[in-house]
Amino acid sequence: MDSLLLMKAADYAARAHSRQRRKDEEATPYINHVVEVGFLLAEARCEVSVVAAGLLHDTVEDTGTTHEELAALFGERIARLVQAVTDDRSLPKAVRKEKQVEHARQATFEVGCIKTADKISNLRSIHVSPPAGWSQDRKLEYIAWADRVVTSLPRRNEHLMIGYRSARALFGPE
Repeated sequence: MDSLLLMKAADYAARAHSRQRRKDEEATPYINHVVEVGFLLAEARCEVSVVAAGLLHDTVEDTGTTHEELAALFGERIARLVQAVTDDRSLPKAVRKEKQVEHARQATFEVGCIKTADKISNLRSIHVSPPAGWSQDRKLEYIAWADRVVTSLPRRNEHLMIGYRSARALFGPE
């Protein structure tokens, strides 16, 4: 049942991220981000496995969850989608950012949807409550990088692109 899979993914993400907070001044609960990503994917009519992967998209990168755990709980397809959007934390930040742009060029449509929803959520968060200490220049750097990732995708979900352009417009013209 689709709703059971989505609730299982939301529950897993909530437990995995339960002690994490965003880097904004309010220290927003991290789960708000992954729920927003899942919502954006559902709103864009993505298939249920993509929505579930959106809910789980940061678990491997940020919580110590393994690919194997996700595969056992949610199936190999969802685990592969999560893995495709997971940064290698052993690499320096600048290298990870460049790899995201490179990976976007070969991303499947489904992976591109997750990446786009993630960037929409991040842009909205940066606009409403940026990470503590972020200057205007730092915000602009993030926006430019997010633009590079999203525009590198070979195929894009039009509904998500409308959302991306709307989130991007919060910061003024390109």
